[in-house]
Amino acid sequence: MANIVIGNLAHVDAGKTTLSEAMLYHAGKIRQLGRVDHQDAYLDYDSQERNRGITIFSKQAIFSWKDTVVTLLDTPGHVDFSTEMERVLQVLDAAVLVISGTEGVQTHTRTIWQLLLRYQVPVFIFINKMDMPGSSYEKCLISLEKEFQGHFVDFMSDAAKRDEDISLTSDAMLEKYLETGTFTDDEISQLIMTRQMFPCFAGSALKLQGVEALLNAVSLFTKRDYNEDVFSARVFKISRDEQGQRLTHMKITGGILKVKDILGQDEKADQIRLYSGNRFEAIQQASAGMICAVKGLKNIYAGDVIGQGHEMMRPLLSSCMDYRILLPEGCDPHQFLPLLMQLSEEDPQLHVTYDDRAQEIRIQLMGAIQIEVLKKQIADRFGVQVEFDHGKILYKETIAQPVLGVGHYEPLRHYAEVHLLLEPGKPGSGLQFASVCKEDDLAKHWQNLIITHLQEKTHLGVLTGSPITDMKITLVNGRFHLKHTEGGDFRQATYRAVRQGLKMAKSILLEPYFTYKAQIPTNALSRFIYHIDEMHGSYVIDQSQEEITTLHGEAPVSKMQDYYQEMIAYTKGTGKLQYTLGGYRPCENQEEVIKMIGYDSESDLENPTGSIFCSHGAGYNVPYDEVYDKMHLETVWQKEETAKATDRMVRTISKEASDDDLTAIFERTYGPIERKTIHQFGYRKKADVTVPIQQQKAECLLIDGYNVIYAWPELSEIARVNLDVARARLIDILSNYQGYKQCLLILVFDAYKVKDNPGTIEKYHNIYIVYTKEAQTADMFIERTTHQMAKDFRIAVVTSDALEQLIVTGQGARRISSREFQTEVSFVTKEKLKDFLARQEKSHDFPLEAINQYQHHKD
Repeated sequence: MANIVIGNLAHVDAGKTTLSEAMLYHAGKIRQLGRVDHQDAYLDYDSQERNRGITIFSKQAIFSWKDTVVTLLDTPGHVDFSTEMERVLQVLDAAVLVISGTEGVQTHTRTIWQLLLRYQVPVFIFINKMDMPGSSYEKCLISLEKEFQGHFVDFMSDAAKRDEDISLTSDAMLEKYLETGTFTDDEISQLIMTRQMFPCFAGSALKLQGVEALLNAVSLFTKRDYNEDVFSARVFKISRDEQGQRLTHMKITGGILKVKDILGQDEKADQIRLYSGNRFEAIQQASAGMICAVKGLKNIYAGDVIGQGHEMMRPLLSSCMDYRILLPEGCDPHQFLPLLMQLSEEDPQLHVTYDDRAQEIRIQLMGAIQIEVLKKQIADRFGVQVEFDHGKILYKETIAQPVLGVGHYEPLRHYAEVHLLLEPGKPGSGLQFASVCKEDDLAKHWQNLIITHLQEKTHLGVLTGSPITDMKITLVNGRFHLKHTEGGDFRQATYRAVRQGLKMAKSILLEPYFTYKAQIPTNALSRFIYHIDEMHGSYVIDQSQEEITTLHGEAPVSKMQDYYQEMIAYTKGTGKLQYTLGGYRPCENQEEVIKMIGYDSESDLENPTGSIFCSHGAGYNVPYDEVYDKMHLETVWQKEETAKATDRMVRTISKEASDDDLTAIFERTYGPIERKTIHQFGYRKKADVTVPIQQQKAECLLIDGYNVIYAWPELSEIARVNLDVARARLIDILSNYQGYKQCLLILVFDAYKVKDNPGTIEKYHNIYIVYTKEAQTADMFIERTTHQMAKDFRIAVVTSDALEQLIVTGQGARRISSREFQTEVSFVTKEKLKDFLARQEKSHDFPLEAINQYQHHKD
């Protein structure tokens, strides 16, 4: 019989555990249906799970369905335990994503979908609770198509309709359908397993409706091929049994594991267990496709890969909050720390650490529910009652522009030099590592060692000492010594190259954001929106009814983490607010946070920014800003790859904007532009250039017109009736504003959807108005202009587009949100009016002509 591993995943309360119960009941694994609300579910056997009515720990059950042995993994649905869920994804052959028929796609559902995409897990959709009032299968299917990229096929319809929908997945499938009018099971399986199609089912897990059809499809279409000859496995969980014995949970991905086999560094598999619920069977061997728990392994951890053929993947989810554990009086932190490290083994994302300077234990947690669960877990297992402080935000750092980082390590009888190219990545992309170094310059095994050193360490930024992210680090060159180089030398050179590059780059501080969904009583809506604006968050109104308005958006964790109780209070318990970690965005108050944290990168001796060179038989330290002058290697990237890199960066900027038109605007206003040369990637020999005395640059303001119109309530109301009138009103306001500020002001409007539109740049009174060309957005024009003119002007960009804000910040521009700009315009206008009034002669009141003059400017 074939072995497959499936996992049930869902947003909390979608009915995931109830579906697991229904599957086990249909398969004859259990004789009576358990229920979460009755505290007797087969897989929720932990006391805390039963008391709270949620799944906290992933569990497994084994059952047979037709000719297939199915290992079912039930995972937590609550966002606080999402890291436990993520660890399971790497061992799944397929996932069943449970959607509530009454709620549709929810906040955590989006997170789950992104994780399934990242780990390339095939997905079956089960829309649950179809027996409930307000449920709609059709609406859920439409929502899935709208929210996620992919082809969702209704498998509840008849075969002819199903195959017709399948034919739309690709041109090849359409041709096949036109030839035969149907598809084979193998063809359908291939589409599902390669994620070209997502089959959808509906029913009620509680009433056993639709479950059998789902099981038939999962067992029929889920197929995996394994190498039966060579042993390999992937570890996804560490736990302890009732006797405290360490268990290593793994999926056998190739060959056979037998009792007493040696794994890792001479570790022996003393026992192999097959768990189903809280019971297990000891077996002599486990074959490919099976999930088992191995006793006796002490130095193998969650995420480890045993054998060949698989890459270790870093988890995507992590906590955004760091807490101090408050121990009871008389409890020695040094003795208590090893006990907590057991919990850190079971959940690596806890990141338990000891701060020597403060003499305190710190831990990273996802939320309030996890805190309560952990406190109970510590009390039950170790007999210690702990508390946690309020916690602090975990920031991250990235860079705005590419930079070359150089690390050199040459104390006496040691030698290594490493050159790394650090490039900013897309938001949420994490860290990526690569090598373009030629093997003629540096042997492959040295290159692999450097990549390993890049992967093994949490590299810290230089602004606040926070971990770096959203960056690609590429090895471009390196040098070793035949006699003196050891592996540890490249470790030192690699670490120093990263830090030196960060010091030479323009760094950006990132803060975590929540993605939220809210249901607010309409009479409290204005208050909620006001609070979101105060948080520098965003909102989109999805649906507005007489009594309830539904919204979604993003807001900084630092502002929103304690907001739930306040919202409950002023809505008198009728409001709902769900949120999940939505990634990291540029920090709104970067300088304030940097000052508050007070990190000094040059005092961090564990993460040096300089390099060690050798002179007269002794090593000496060279500061980061002098390393370029003393490095031994030429910048190979400069010589051979700069042209490619420059071309790559330029290609990200719109080519439709005319250089002549753009330059003409500036030269008509300020005269000919004097160009200055800069050295790519921050690498510059001191003797190469003479730095002139800096002069104050002229100010240029770039404004995304339609973004401002829809962000300003006054203009937004006008735009609903007549967009042309709103546009004209904005132009007049900005003409008035420019008269006060005396800056170069360029107002950009999207015209990219107008066919054959050549685009225009015109002057209206004292401002320039740009209508973009066909296929050219305002964002593209603004990015292009910022890139071209940032060296000669102090550029500020007005837009509330988060991605555009990040891009222009990377070009050195100042970003202003549309709402902040509205406040600025209002303030400047009022201040100028006050000044105007103060300058009037006190012998008379305002003359009629003065009032008319002000009114003319105002209108």
